[in-house]
Amino acid sequence: MESNDPLNEAIGVRVRDARRARGWSLLDVEAASNGEFKASVLGAYERGERALSVARLLRLAALFEMAPVVFLPEPPEQREATIDLMAAEAADDRQGETIDRFLNAIQGMRKSGGARAAVRQSDLKVLAALLDPAVVESLRAEVDEP
Repeated sequence: MESNDPLNEAIGVRVRDARRARGWSLLDVEAASNGEFKASVLGAYERGERALSVARLLRLAALFEMAPVVFLPEPPEQREATIDLMAAEAADDRQGETIDRFLNAIQGMRKSGGARAAVRQSDLKVLAALLDPAVVESLRAEVDEP
């Protein structure tokens, strides 16, 4: 048995969600798969205790009639963070202008708006390269976890 790995856990959560969305128990999956996915093994996948091979992931996705990508978490650089625009307005003039231009470009590309700007972790790295990293940290309101 493998130790819990964050990737295994993230995939396991998605497998459990897909199973529950179909209204199936672990034993229902075992029966529907003609015993290929034993209830105990599927439970271990769902808890992140075992790694699900690509081949088995594909077969499980077919069983659930879902695209395999549904089971994969977003890469860390694609996770979104939010920036508190009120804090951005409080930054000094030069940094505030840089933040404003950056966020306007992001909002335009992603067609978002409002008092909070959704940006990716990779966007924050770019912004940190343009500004004092402490300023970027003060702007970060929250980070959505996978």
